[in-house]
Amino acid sequence: MIFDVLTLFPGMFVSPLQESILGRAIKQKLLQVRTHNLRDWAAGKHLSTDDAPYGGGDGMVMKPEPIARAVAELKLKSPDAKVLLMTPQGIPFKQQHARELAGESGLIFLCGRYEGFDERTRQALVDTEFSIGDFVLTGGELPAMVMIDAISRHLPGVLGSSGSAETDSFVDALLEYPQYTRPAVFNGMSVPDVLLSGDHGKIAKWRREQQLLRTLQRRPELLENVVLSADDAKILERLRKDIESISKVQ
Repeated sequence: MIFDVLTLFPGMFVSPLQESILGRAIKQKLLQVRTHNLRDWAAGKHLSTDDAPYGGGDGMVMKPEPIARAVAELKLKSPDAKVLLMTPQGIPFKQQHARELAGESGLIFLCGRYEGFDERTRQALVDTEFSIGDFVLTGGELPAMVMIDAISRHLPGVLGSSGSAETDSFVDALLEYPQYTRPAVFNGMSVPDVLLSGDHGKIAKWRREQQLLRTLQRRPELLENVVLSADDAKILERLRKDIESISKVQ
């Protein structure tokens, strides 16, 4: 997998790409992240990548020509690469997108600044627009880093354990179950007995119930997209009744 990032501030990516899982994966050549300064494709004495908006208004708008030249050059090496634009107007980036995009041969991230992109950039060059949340950042670099990290987790060999990504939150539209490690007792709080039992069947059942419970309590809207087994449906019905009973008592 090759990630190409078009940005005015390539230095922002130096530290995140040297540390932890991503840093190790890059050293092992499991993935490659290439950052490119958009000014390398800008024309004129000042290498301008932005200009005042037609119709007036505050701020500046990213010019389409440097981006078009950059994308064309990158596609000579990676013709099948998908072009992704980071914008608050994009579709919400979710776990399923990370998994799907991990199957691509390459991805090109467009990181905007100022008041965003000339609309013709979106129309002519972009495959998909993504947002990482309902808030505005100073640029698209941080969203690109977030997406690269999430996508990389699904690439073969990147995670130490091949099953780690399959138990993450949102993989099956549910939140992850609680995790525990040593010591068995901390500040008077004990690890649930079932996790110490060695009974893998009971542990799996407990973890599934905890997934349903945590999702019901914290992100109930996610349950609308979950394909529930008959056992899941029974557990969820019981959990709802338990929560209702507790609420009435309180």
